[in-house]
Amino acid sequence: MKIVTWNINGIRTFRGGIKKALDSLDADIICVQETKVTRDLLDERTGIVDGYNSYFSFSRGRSGYSGVATYCKDSATPCAAEEGLTGLLTHHEGAVGCYGDQSEFSSEELQLLDNEGRAVITQHRIMCQDKEQTVTVINVYCPRADPEKPERKQFKLQFYKLLQSRAETILKDGSHVIVLGDVNTSHRQIDHCDPSDIEDFGENPGRKWLNGFLHSGRPTEETNEEQTNEEFEVTSSDPVHGGKFVDTFRYFHPTRTSAFTCWSTMTGARQTNYGTRIDYIFANCQLAKEQFLAADIMPEVEGSDHCPVWGKLSCALLPSSKTPPFCTCYLPEFAGKQQKLSRFFVKVDQKSIQSEHREALPGSQEEEERRENLNPFGAGNASGKKRLLTSDSVVPKGKKTKTCPKPQGSLLSFFKPKLPTAAPSTEAPEKKTFVSDEDTSSQNSQKACTTSKDVSSAPSGEPVPELLDDGSPQLCTTVESDKQIKLKHLTPAPKKGASLVFWKSVLHGPPPPPSCKVHGEPCVLRTVKKEGPNFGKQFFVCARPQGHASNPDARCNFFAWVEKGK
Repeated sequence: MKIVTWNINGIRTFRGGIKKALDSLDADIICVQETKVTRDLLDERTGIVDGYNSYFSFSRGRSGYSGVATYCKDSATPCAAEEGLTGLLTHHEGAVGCYGDQSEFSSEELQLLDNEGRAVITQHRIMCQDKEQTVTVINVYCPRADPEKPERKQFKLQFYKLLQSRAETILKDGSHVIVLGDVNTSHRQIDHCDPSDIEDFGENPGRKWLNGFLHSGRPTEETNEEQTNEEFEVTSSDPVHGGKFVDTFRYFHPTRTSAFTCWSTMTGARQTNYGTRIDYIFANCQLAKEQFLAADIMPEVEGSDHCPVWGKLSCALLPSSKTPPFCTCYLPEFAGKQQKLSRFFVKVDQKSIQSEHREALPGSQEEEERRENLNPFGAGNASGKKRLLTSDSVVPKGKKTKTCPKPQGSLLSFFKPKLPTAAPSTEAPEKKTFVSDEDTSSQNSQKACTTSKDVSSAPSGEPVPELLDDGSPQLCTTVESDKQIKLKHLTPAPKKGASLVFWKSVLHGPPPPPSCKVHGEPCVLRTVKKEGPNFGKQFFVCARPQGHASNPDARCNFFAWVEKGK
């Protein structure tokens, strides 16, 4: 049995196809965190994957936030599954149960703790030493303690307490328990890239909770990894060492340094391995000692700011014959109970519809509506054509159609002074005449003849007078003279070099970057995003990735504000 946990930082991480990504991890149970998908945005391609059954928990308060999911191979189908830690979200059979004592939490706190989509629990049957047992997998994405929001620190600690209470209650009920996911706390100094940079490292409330949650019977820093299993004596009933769970990675690699699972993408810290280990696979002491064969991290797998963590057990999974009701395949939009919008754009065979057994639509829908829903192209074709004709032919009243739009000027003309308008011509006033429909054709032919005869004798650029049937003069201008008049008013096109100078004077680009003092390389421009007096201000820092001060390839401490007006 192999199990994997990975904070994917958005379900879009699986751009090459979710099945391909799941198969590449080569695990029976794959737990992902920070899916950032809500119920209305979950599509069938993500929720229903061939060869797997999935279980999702969504954030109910914010879109594109939090969320966890567990994918189980069909050969590892769980016998029970549910969402959340409190039991308030469970309204179906096939739940895991064992909620423990929740008296220290108010009803409002319990509801809030399960409102952000941070836990999915699946329970599996396993065969251990010819004996059938159960193992419960708790997939969690623990909250982050925002230093700017003190209430989130309390929220994080409350989530830890609820998680511990639920895990220990399930363990007490007789099932093995694995707690895995993004815990958002690095446990010890060996799990942090620069612990000396943090004041009171061991006094952090999250680390204190981990000290109590985990079994502390571990080898010393000097112990070799080969001696781990002999030195790391763990028992579930040891009162001295406290906790009932084991960090499986440290169980197998107690002294490995620079083993991190999370890096800052903003500073490129993954290039210098300047990160923290906050993703874990915790197992109850007996399971870790008797069944776990190995556990490790996968820093070579990219696509997120976290890397996967895997664990391998000797026990075999016994798949359930039926998926639990919480499985994604039972959601109405995927189970065929809810009509999809795409159905209304597909031609449906009437014979197959009549042969299908359909549930009656709600009483608010008449028989005609039902017929239209099933065959939208059969009904209302005539009305559709009628609408198409009217929409194409009808022109709103009071609106004149433009037959000859004015040529569009260049953007440059808006930044130059307007030229004085030309004086109106006083050679001959234009007189409006009304011509009957019967005389239209004869007049048109006469105008054409007159124009063609007189153009050669008339001075260039001057209008040519023309007599109508009643003897009144009318101005008639040729196409060539029109072009010449318009060209007089158009400004000459600016040269390419002049245009470039002009735009540079109008639009100021970013200031030229200075070079850092240590490496002599051009710096990178950053903007302050944190709320405060410096919000929005720009500054320069070394362009190299963040790293330890002793690393010569890491970023130096160069810093410079961008001066105003530059």
